[in-house]
Amino acid sequence: MKISAFALTTQDTCFGSSIIEIWAKENGKTTKAVFTGDLGNNDLPLLDSPTMIESADYLIMESTYGNRLHIRNDEKAKLFLNIVSSTLDNGGTVVIPSFAVGRTQEILYEIDKLKDEYGQDEEFYQKYQTIMNAPVYVDSPLAISATEIFQKNMDLFEDEIKEKIKSGDNPLDFPGLRFTRTAEESKELNESNEPAIILSASGMCEVGRIKHHLKHNLWNPKSTILFVGYQAPGTLGRSIVEGAEKVKIFGEEIAINARIEYIEGYSGHADQEWLLNFVYSFINKPKHIFLVHGEIEGQEALKEKIEKETGIPVSIPSFGESYELEETPQLLEREEKFVNYDQVFLRLDVLDKIEKLKDQIDDIENVVKDDINTNDIDVIHLKNRIEEIQNQIEKLMK
Repeated sequence: MKISAFALTTQDTCFGSSIIEIWAKENGKTTKAVFTGDLGNNDLPLLDSPTMIESADYLIMESTYGNRLHIRNDEKAKLFLNIVSSTLDNGGTVVIPSFAVGRTQEILYEIDKLKDEYGQDEEFYQKYQTIMNAPVYVDSPLAISATEIFQKNMDLFEDEIKEKIKSGDNPLDFPGLRFTRTAEESKELNESNEPAIILSASGMCEVGRIKHHLKHNLWNPKSTILFVGYQAPGTLGRSIVEGAEKVKIFGEEIAINARIEYIEGYSGHADQEWLLNFVYSFINKPKHIFLVHGEIEGQEALKEKIEKETGIPVSIPSFGESYELEETPQLLEREEKFVNYDQVFLRLDVLDKIEKLKDQIDDIENVVKDDINTNDIDVIHLKNRIEEIQNQIEKLMK
């Protein structure tokens, strides 16, 4: 049985990620490989925990948080409450860059759930009332559609949530929750001085309406940008989380004066503890584990932990590598066209940057076309920046 690193890239979290089991029969022998996809946390409130698999010959597993532990549910709820309520009390806006599917719905649930946990505590009650008196905007067409899908499929929720729904308490629908579907409604959010909570995509701040909300709030010391999901290297979100003092949005340099917070426990990826628990759960342990979908530091830490505690050998495959799944997996020779890996990654990096540049140009085009509040000075600045980029591209092509 042959496995290639091209097949080792798994899909991002959706409304319940999939685990794929493959049985291959060769020469009368059956070999089983398991692909985890993105393993969710075991304490996600709206969905059942990941299914445990009893046996596998080979396991291909994600490793996004291979070297980190998430804070547990009760801690992240308190942290969320304190961050949001203090920002609103200060007259600021809480901007939450949120992935449209999964994270947005979990945040909405968290807001609704807080009252059940601390309802008798006077200090909590004041903070909770602060949140409940503020409008909560979901400003992403995809997130709105995804929330509606969640609402129509509540039979997939955990039993505890089903009981709440039967009692008339819908965790995805509460006073103050508003959906902004049109671009005009989205723009109005940044014209208002009313303290509010805004959940908007994309979660890593690369494209979408979130960039407009960042432009209007990053400079404001009263506001908070609250990250609740993984920020990949090279993204705008990662730069902000890592403490950048300034960032460029739509060609304009924005000083970061807002409060920046990151609650990692909301991630849709399992942390190191639950990744290990997934490995431990096999009754018939895998002969070999391949770690994919992660940064090298996390993969190396998880590899060391797995090998030390289980004795199962672990490999971290590189792009383009193929393995023959024998008793001990053998790395095959790379195909001729994939010998120069530096060139492969360089081309992929260039293509990625071109796509980001296209998205930024589209955003600038939308601002110039649709934003009636953009003054002549802003338009001139955008024009000059585009000409600079154009000149740089022309030089590169010569």
